[in-house]
Amino acid sequence: MMNLAQLRAQLERSFPPLACECSVDGDHSLTVKLYHKESGAVDLVISGLKLDELRTPESVQALVDELRYELESNSLRSSAESGF
Repeated sequence: MMNLAQLRAQLERSFPPLACECSVDGDHSLTVKLYHKESGAVDLVISGLKLDELRTPESVQALVDELRYELESNSLRSSAESGF
């Protein structure tokens, strides 16, 4: 079973060159923010993740995969909206 420190470490090393910030909310849910270190521009924020569902390496990898998909979708939308 994965603890919060291990979960944060796994998420934070999964998205270079983006920085990853994890915080636990009052209802014991997790918020993950992925952003550019230099500019501070935020690429993705996901909140309301249930910590109880993120206790195994497999569930954390599934979250990483989902966040990567969301990042890719956001960048595709941004490119389409800017005409590229």
